[in-house]
Parts: sequence; structure tokens; C-alpha cells
Amino acid sequence: MDIRPIKNDEDHAAALEGMKDLWNAAEGTEDYDRLAVMITLVHDYEEHRWPIGRDLDPVQAIEAAMAAEGRTQSDLAALIGKSRATEILRRTRPLTLSMIRKLNKAWHIPAERLVQEYELRA
Repeated sequence: MDIRPIKNDEDHAAALEGMKDLWNAAEGTEDYDRLAVMITLVHDYEEHRWPIGRDLDPVQAIEAAMAAEGRTQSDLAALIGKSRATEILRRTRPLTLSMIRKLNKAWHIPAERLVQEYELRA
């Protein structure tokens, strides 16, 4: 397995797949060293690709993901529905499980971030 920089989501997926083969490598082996390097590369890519802080509530996490990826409210609306996107960003509607799943799958926002409770406006 060649170790290469992770430049995009396809490289990321390939790196994760390659790590599966190395996961049980014995410490001190060449495979173990490769796994350690791959973990570092994947972690670095994920931190830059999805820079969602631990202290963000779900709406802030969505806004951060939008900003990081250059997405707009229209992009969110295409994913979860126009009126729902507006209501979510205005904090007048809570996220549903279906919305959380869509955001996690399409935008890679961690589900554990999206399921957190947050304050709604009346």
C-alpha cells in the first residue's frame, strides 16, 4: 500500500479502506508504522475538511459546515426542504432524526453533534 497525501473525499475513503487491512498490525512492524502514518493523515484531513468545534450547538455546526464548504441556505433546503431549512436556521424548528441522518450522510456533520439539545426560539 502506497501512502499518499489525502487531498479530497475520494482519497479519504481510500485511506480509510486501506487502514482496515492494517488495523490488527503488530506493534513494531512495518504495517504498524504505516497504520500510524495513515491515522495521522486521516486525522489531519478530517480536522481541516470538517472543522466543527466541540462547543458548537447543532445549528452552529450546520452553519460552520456551510461556511467551510461554501454551501448556502439553498443547499440546505435542497437537502431537507426549503421551509425546514429556514426554520432550522432561525431556530424555530428542531432537527428531526431524518434531517440528522441526511446531514450526517451528505455533509459529514457528526451525528453526535447534531443530536445535542439546543435552544429554540418561540
